[in-house]
Amino acid sequence: MQVWTLRNPARYVFVATEGPVVMFEFAGCNHLLVGLDCIDEIRPATSWFYFTSGPRMADKAKSWAAEMADLVRLHGGGNKRLAADRLLPAGFQALTALGIDVVDGQAIAERARCRKSVDEIQCMVNAIAVCQTGVGALEAALRPGVTENELWSVLHAANIALGGEYIETRLLSSGDRTNPWYQETSERPVEAGDLVALDTDLIGPYGYFADMSRTFLCGDGRASGQQRTAYRMSYEQIHHNMSLLRPGVSFKELSEKSWKMPEEYVKNRYMSLFHGAGLGGEYPYIPYWQDYPTKGYDGLIEENMLLCVESFIGSEHGGKGVKLEQLVRITENGAVPLSSYPFDERLLGREF
Repeated sequence: MQVWTLRNPARYVFVATEGPVVMFEFAGCNHLLVGLDCIDEIRPATSWFYFTSGPRMADKAKSWAAEMADLVRLHGGGNKRLAADRLLPAGFQALTALGIDVVDGQAIAERARCRKSVDEIQCMVNAIAVCQTGVGALEAALRPGVTENELWSVLHAANIALGGEYIETRLLSSGDRTNPWYQETSERPVEAGDLVALDTDLIGPYGYFADMSRTFLCGDGRASGQQRTAYRMSYEQIHHNMSLLRPGVSFKELSEKSWKMPEEYVKNRYMSLFHGAGLGGEYPYIPYWQDYPTKGYDGLIEENMLLCVESFIGSEHGGKGVKLEQLVRITENGAVPLSSYPFDERLLGREF
């Protein structure tokens, strides 16, 4: 239902700045909220998206808007401003017609979520534990002949078996498909000597985002020089960039002082150096210095942020690619990894 309600706005919540939290629940699901002390009132949701409303969508949106407007008048303290994090056009038009000043609530929600509470950090620790169990099972299943899809299914199975929700992407690739990045799983059989790179993007127990990346060497052989070079650079990149993290450092400074990538790898670089994590990929988003003028914005790292430190190394001239990523918590003393899954010693060149 989590995925379904992300796509279909069948449930929603009204949160007053000073006042009640009113949950509008999907039909027949009120019992799922019993005992949640953060919910003050439960009401049935008015579904007005096209699947449930068809040509009556505009009329049902008006009914929905009337109920929202009543809550704003009752608990708005005299103002008619309502922040919405997601809202279809029919709902926006219906609220505006009733005199409600609708503003974008995404920035409000993202900033509120960027510093994690003790409970949220524990939820993330649990999600990471499930994720690492799944990655361990995936690595154990890695052998010549297994397909990328079969391998990826192992992580899904572990996540579901241990109470997780779903996985947002299919980012596992092998061999030549590791470079450039973003080639999702296929029926390709993995071969001995292949690199297998993955990015979990896993929504685990309690809906928390366990995001880590690892790259493995398939089979019992020794990694090639090109594979070890790419892996060592990726390892160096994330550890250098982790060392920069501390409360009070600016996003701009992080981008500027980040690990300098050799020119032949710049074209295929990852989309960001750092990004927040919680209920998904979150604020902040910190790009490479080359991208800062067009994509960057400034801000400050804060204690109890959870950040993903990203790396992808893949030459623009071809060859295999390496994806590594570490999830960290920002403490007063710097970054502390939450993901403890080991790196590949053969690819680091430490096995001999």
